[in-house]
Amino acid sequence: MAYKSCVGIVLLCFVVLASSAVSKVTRKKPSNPPPRPTAAADPDAEITNSCPDDGFFADAEQCDKYYECRQGEIIEKLCPDGMVFNDYSPQEEKCDLPFNIDCSQRPKLQTPQPTMHCPRLNGYFSHEDPKECGIFYYCVDGKFNMITCPDGLVYNEKTGICTWPDEAKKKGCGAADVFAFDCPPVNETFGLTHPRYADPEDCQFFYVCINGNTPRRSGCKLGQAFDDVHKKCEWARKVPECADWYKGQLTDAELDALENPPTVKPKTSGSQPSRRKPMRPHKGKSAPAHEDDEE
Repeated sequence: MAYKSCVGIVLLCFVVLASSAVSKVTRKKPSNPPPRPTAAADPDAEITNSCPDDGFFADAEQCDKYYECRQGEIIEKLCPDGMVFNDYSPQEEKCDLPFNIDCSQRPKLQTPQPTMHCPRLNGYFSHEDPKECGIFYYCVDGKFNMITCPDGLVYNEKTGICTWPDEAKKKGCGAADVFAFDCPPVNETFGLTHPRYADPEDCQFFYVCINGNTPRRSGCKLGQAFDDVHKKCEWARKVPECADWYKGQLTDAELDALENPPTVKPKTSGSQPSRRKPMRPHKGKSAPAHEDDEE
């Protein structure tokens, strides 16, 4: 009877091995392999201690455990703590971040090996203080790097990146918690235009109210201010209430340079030799005579 292929059924033939997780990679066949079924048994229930194909296969229950099959030998392996096995191809041995892999069908994981700021040795993790919405840690082999999100963004535990508060949906880090701004009530039609409002504390910034009720903070470029009358960014000197906003931060000359950047003069054509080929006479006509030839 041909062996059932492991590919596509998340290593059905190794489900018995899934219960024998080890804390580190082992390089020997699992002990006490299960007995082979008799010929009368259901073919779909066949479990074997041999590999039907060479390659790398996910464990049926544990997301960071996988198997390497080589010439009929089964080698049980574990990803580094915090990583999970990417089973997109049986020909590739790859451990990946959990954000990139669906582990809902094999949710078990190895025992964590926590260090300072790192619940596991590898990965991205939230700050221990739930009120720190925009600070998180990137851990490699148990060593951490602290990362701060850009102003107005929140670390998203589901994606491992900084996103808007309403997208992160982190408890205590919603738009109302992060921004000292509430979108004014508007009718549904006007709300669909995502109206803009000036930041009451900072001339350079403004809020976009998504569907009229969810604030997202955005900003104008340096030297500009948000014009709350015309609802657009404008040079600060042209917005009366913000004309002096950059005083003490930028000089008048620096502001002028931002508003009127110097133009770069194009290079003259004579600065480089011409690449045009010399003119050739038209076919069937003689070249014009030189003055010396006419004498």
